[in-house]
Amino acid sequence: MKHYRILFLIPLILLMQPGMAVADNLIPDDLQNEIAYWIIVGMLLLFVVAMLVLLKTFKVLARVVLKSQGYTEEQIAAELAPAKKVKKPKAEVWNKLLSLRPLAEEKELLIAHDYDGIQELDNPIPAWFSYLFYATIIFAVGYILNYHVFHFGQLQYEEYNTEMAQADIAKKAYLSKAANRVDENTVKLDAEPGVVAAGQVIFKQNCVPCHGDHAQGVVGPNLTDDYWLHGGKINDVFKTIKYGVQAKGMPTWEKQLSPKQISDVANYIKSLHGTNPAGAKEAQGEKESDDDAKATKKA
Repeated sequence: MKHYRILFLIPLILLMQPGMAVADNLIPDDLQNEIAYWIIVGMLLLFVVAMLVLLKTFKVLARVVLKSQGYTEEQIAAELAPAKKVKKPKAEVWNKLLSLRPLAEEKELLIAHDYDGIQELDNPIPAWFSYLFYATIIFAVGYILNYHVFHFGQLQYEEYNTEMAQADIAKKAYLSKAANRVDENTVKLDAEPGVVAAGQVIFKQNCVPCHGDHAQGVVGPNLTDDYWLHGGKINDVFKTIKYGVQAKGMPTWEKQLSPKQISDVANYIKSLHGTNPAGAKEAQGEKESDDDAKATKKA
């Protein structure tokens, strides 16, 4: 009953809109909100009804125009309500992709012979399989031309040799860097001919004025006997060359020579032990221990 009362009040409110401000305080707030709600609902309903009337009007007008142009009732109905396109079932698309025939055509695919009542279908090879097979043929031709005719690519043995050469270059680069990481704590005694020869070149370029061309000693001490002023171990020799002995006039070489070069010189000096060159300077310093002497000779 309450809703009917509101519906009755809506037209009255619309008619009394100019004087609404005066009588606004006479209507409770709750009732005002409900009236606003129903006004909105009513306007929406009126809008929907108006759209339906317009749609019906357009259909009627279209029917009149088409009829005036000579269309029959069936043609007019077809124009106003066109038939929807029937979508192909997904199974047909899948069968086409795989080059499969539908089950309805199974009888046409039967092969004439049978074995104990078992018959065979003559299904074609799927299209994707054929395309893949043709692609392998094209790939094989390209492979032969690339590797065996024009020799653009390397065969396995050639590729192996190339990779080994690259690995050898990388190894040498690594060893050259690793050799320069050596210091007085990590240097090792090495009698390898290449190391001794490299040390000899550096010795003759830098050490001959003080130690002689055969390390027999000039200003500096004799480096071929058993006596050492600053230790005769390979670590001691490396340290003496690297840091020098300023009090005795021995310069520091760590800024002129790399750690690898200092190691080569130290090993060259150790290789001269016991050579007894002519005109050797008298012994200076402390005698090398027997263990160190044996290790030098063994190296």
